[in-house]
Amino acid sequence: MSNVLRLVGRRLLQLPLMILGITLLVFVVMSFSKIDPAINALGEGASPAEREAYREANGLNAPLFTRYFLFLGNMLQGNLGTYSARQQPVIDEVARAFPITLQLTFLGLALAVIGALLLGVLAALYRDRWPDQVIRVLSIAALSTPSFWLAVLLIQSAALGLGWFPASGPLPAFSEDPVGWFNRMALPACALAVPVIGQLSRVVRTAMVEELDRDYVRTAVGAGIPRHVVVSRNVLRNALITPLTVLGLRVGTMMGGAVVIEIIFGLPGMGTLILNGVTNNEPNLVQGVTLTVALAFVVINIAVDLLYVLINPRIRTV
Repeated sequence: MSNVLRLVGRRLLQLPLMILGITLLVFVVMSFSKIDPAINALGEGASPAEREAYREANGLNAPLFTRYFLFLGNMLQGNLGTYSARQQPVIDEVARAFPITLQLTFLGLALAVIGALLLGVLAALYRDRWPDQVIRVLSIAALSTPSFWLAVLLIQSAALGLGWFPASGPLPAFSEDPVGWFNRMALPACALAVPVIGQLSRVVRTAMVEELDRDYVRTAVGAGIPRHVVVSRNVLRNALITPLTVLGLRVGTMMGGAVVIEIIFGLPGMGTLILNGVTNNEPNLVQGVTLTVALAFVVINIAVDLLYVLINPRIRTV
């Protein structure tokens, strides 16, 4: 138990340092923007005196690191600044859009995990036979398919051609209409999931083959334990360690891909929000969206690290 607590403590101690580094990086990069926040807030008709007063009141004339600590303090209070001439809080827009991006990411992740496990385990159990060869070809094709290109194909075929799922329109709340929510999310989630299935199924297959060749498998099967019992109770669990590592890294990639997919399918998530920020010259909005997605990526990867403890008992001794 002490080793487990030590491991968890180490991971949690890394979290604030990583968050601090991300906030500093995002703030410094956005500070190079040539957009004047005073003009952005007050409009083109504001006089130079009004603009200067706004900069002074909001600490925009202070040195870079002073402004960073002011930004950090505001962020800890849930204040990511405002955007547009109406001074709308960025945090309100992020709170509305971020759950949609998370829903899309984790639905795509669920589809990817299910597909990769089925294909990877099947390929390992029938290695070097025709199911393995077919799955290998399919996985390479899936891995080499860009999500945005696949999204366009899905719109043309499954949405416009066959009419199975809608490619646009409002997104109903899951609690109110789960079937409508799934229909609206199905095509974007598939576009995200297919490349991950291609990569992850190969990793699952390799890990499964390595475990199936170990002595304990032959011993257990030789002792009369059914092969499917050995595979489900021991082999699969031990083989999940490497795929989980790859999956943890892919979550952040999928979240970044979700930003692009949302724009293609017209979902009101973080992708649409950051597009509006770039199009309308809203640096606070772009900064808020970028910071939120980056922090979510760090937190999710820390959570995946902690899941190792549940899957691999050997890590508890580290």
